[in-house]
Amino acid sequence: MSEALPFLTRPIMLDGSMVGDAGFDPLGFAQTEEDLMNYREAEIKHGRLAMLAAAGWPLSELFDKKIALALHMSPMVDAADRAPSILNGGLEKVNPFFWMACLVGASAIDVYGISKSKSDDESYFPGNLGFDPLGIYPKTEEGQQRMQLAEIKNGRLAMISIVGFAIQEFVFKSGVIDQSPSFF
Repeated sequence: MSEALPFLTRPIMLDGSMVGDAGFDPLGFAQTEEDLMNYREAEIKHGRLAMLAAAGWPLSELFDKKIALALHMSPMVDAADRAPSILNGGLEKVNPFFWMACLVGASAIDVYGISKSKSDDESYFPGNLGFDPLGIYPKTEEGQQRMQLAEIKNGRLAMISIVGFAIQEFVFKSGVIDQSPSFF
């Protein structure tokens, strides 16, 4: 039985051997090992981006006006202190060169990750770009699995949070920090 959906049988590819595997693939997307690894890689990438966004969204609402005034620029947040987003509008205020730099940077990291995943490196696992400048990645297998599980779970939570931020600001027409001042 699937741990995530106990009323369904566990998908064949999700045998519990991968960190964070709760048997959730109700539509059966992962038909092969390669599919499963690609989906895990995508989940980690989206989770990492969402974790950055979950921190950056409220920080932009807190500090955008102060930084913009100090640099003699126009603030990006709107009059209700909402961060620019697809639902709130305001993305047109962002300099196109910034979007280009983001695209080039993300593409470079993606190409590097793809080349690393296609290499014959036995130590590679989804999401492992070999980037650990502070040396905080554990040396033991148990510690590594604990760290990978924490990243997966925090990434999943962050993806849900970002969707919540966007919907919350769209529905209530005020910034996230204004709706939850006790956190800020």
